Amino acid sequence: MTEFHTVLVANRGEIAVRVIRTLREMGIRSVAVYSDADADARHVREADTAVLLGPAAARESYLDIDKVVAAAVRTGAQAVHPGYGFLSENSAFAAALEAAGIAFLGPSARAIEVMGDKITAKNAVAAFDVPVVPGIARPGLTDADLIAAADDIGYPVLVKPSAGGGGKGMRLVTEPGALAEALASARREAASAFGDDTLFLERFVLRPRHIEVQVIADTHGNVVHLGERECSLQRRHQKVIEEAPSPLLDEATRARIGEAACNTARSVDYTGAGTVEFIVSADSPDEFFFMEMNTRLQVEHPVTEMVTGLDLVEWQVRVAAGEKLGFGQGDVTMTGHAIEARVYAEDPSRGFLPTGGLVVDVVEPTGPGVRVDSGLRAGTEVGSDYDPMLAKVIMHGADRAAALRGLDRALGETAVLGVVTNIEFARFLLADPDVVAGRLDTGLLDRRVEDFVAAQASDEEFIAAGTYRWLGGWPTRAEVADPWALPSGWRVGGSVPTSIRLVGPARTDHVRIAGHPGAATVALEDGESRSLTATLDGPLLSLVLDGLRTTYRVAEHDGHIWLAGPRGTTVLRQAAEVNVRTGDVHAGEAEITSPMPGSVIAVGAESGAAVAAGDVLVVVEAMKMEHAMRSPVDGTVELLVAAGDQVKVDQVLVRVVPYATDTNDNNDIDTKGAAS
Repeated sequence: MTEFHTVLVANRGEIAVRVIRTLREMGIRSVAVYSDADADARHVREADTAVLLGPAAARESYLDIDKVVAAAVRTGAQAVHPGYGFLSENSAFAAALEAAGIAFLGPSARAIEVMGDKITAKNAVAAFDVPVVPGIARPGLTDADLIAAADDIGYPVLVKPSAGGGGKGMRLVTEPGALAEALASARREAASAFGDDTLFLERFVLRPRHIEVQVIADTHGNVVHLGERECSLQRRHQKVIEEAPSPLLDEATRARIGEAACNTARSVDYTGAGTVEFIVSADSPDEFFFMEMNTRLQVEHPVTEMVTGLDLVEWQVRVAAGEKLGFGQGDVTMTGHAIEARVYAEDPSRGFLPTGGLVVDVVEPTGPGVRVDSGLRAGTEVGSDYDPMLAKVIMHGADRAAALRGLDRALGETAVLGVVTNIEFARFLLADPDVVAGRLDTGLLDRRVEDFVAAQASDEEFIAAGTYRWLGGWPTRAEVADPWALPSGWRVGGSVPTSIRLVGPARTDHVRIAGHPGAATVALEDGESRSLTATLDGPLLSLVLDGLRTTYRVAEHDGHIWLAGPRGTTVLRQAAEVNVRTGDVHAGEAEITSPMPGSVIAVGAESGAAVAAGDVLVVVEAMKMEHAMRSPVDGTVELLVAAGDQVKVDQVLVRVVPYATDTNDNNDIDTKGAAS
């Protein structure tokens, strides 16, 4: 048996941090690898040592086999943990490590190769009596072969590429006339995505549920399963919410599907941790069919760890070192229920477009049953070079209802200030009646997307952001004795309001505050005045509004004020004041912002030019798509970017000052609302 003293983690982000944590607990020295973009990342800081691989592009860093192997040799690493993604299911990587005399914390290159091709995998497991979806799967199938087989398989059928995953190249065909076109487009997409246009057909299972089984196998022939996970809540074939155990299966089916997963592992002499994915009809939960095997650790492995009490990374290390499993199938028990939500840098209110930016502050939940796997820290720059998943929030409870309640509470206490995330959408999904009842299928999330409406900033949150800005002008948290130290606007015997103009996703308002932090009044625009006291202690803003106390965690960056409070995370932007006429229908300039990170590829007007509503002012390219930004009003342009500039999500690109509609010079209003 080998004793590892140094292990290199060939990954980044939350999974690298998670693996390093277990290595530290085992007394094993950890080596991180990183790209230029990740030089100050959390996983680099937490490892015992780290090696620079190269530029931000994954192909020149995390996906470069020669560089990763060289880093392992250079640091004396005896083993490499691949995490998931990147090189984790690359048989050439496993072979290269073996050639260098370095252990791969995963299965053999042969097992990776067989299970990496869906056709060969299906044939391999069928030989071990693992049930497979009715269909046709063999190398070299022509369109004519597939069309001829479809009638025998039965519609609807699912066209699937043999290589790759993530839903690319998949087509659902419900009637014969649409199959030829579906095959042609599927081949084009598969060839583009994977360099391989091989296709096969499967019968489409109605109301499918995605259930996977965790297996672990040692080098001595022992294979056990650690129960199943329900992964049906997916968006475009990407999982969002996962749980263990599945609310669908009874004990008899659980035993049968577990044994099928073990037989799948046996079919390729599997070693280490792996996951066998099955499709189950919600209408016939006692029937299940093999879908694929992931020859690595899964993103959702924490829910299995929480119900079994086993550390899967620890057992990956032990198995690779030659240890026998210290338990048999009869020793594995599942206690309680665990549910996980993935936190992505994406904006559900904008069609889940990827976001990004500087993480100014991070708030993570704590308490019984809560676990957070995260690669974030304050100062992290979330860019577009890598996967948008930032963290996972996991909750373990005595039963499913308790786990659901606990996860919702934990997500409510989670905030990534500086980056828009999907947390609000995840809470919306957890509250869905079908989710609560366990009536799941892989189409549920996509059906509910259109019902989601992002919460808009409330009056109280506008006031909180305005108060935070106002308090910045005061030298202390409480009343100040020296009147000359008070903010502009203070006068002996009273004060005129300080006016702060804030912009939210759907509205722009002025917050007007008068008084001092210990006794103030506040109003939105010319609305009702409310009593206010406030203190700011580091990032914590304590607000007492009309006698009701609320605490917010506040951060500011690039003119944006981020609030984490009882309703979740809100971002508002302070906008510059402009003088306007009382008869002007536009309260100041129209500001056009970027919907996502990208680059400016064209500008349609120069600063100072007159434009009409509908004119294209700026074109931003992001994710290989062009987004044209048009003027919402007639007016004069102030251009803030140039062609070639890199821009952030919500960055102001251009302002359009609308033409005044009232020229009565006797009614000017200044920026504080006082007559001029």
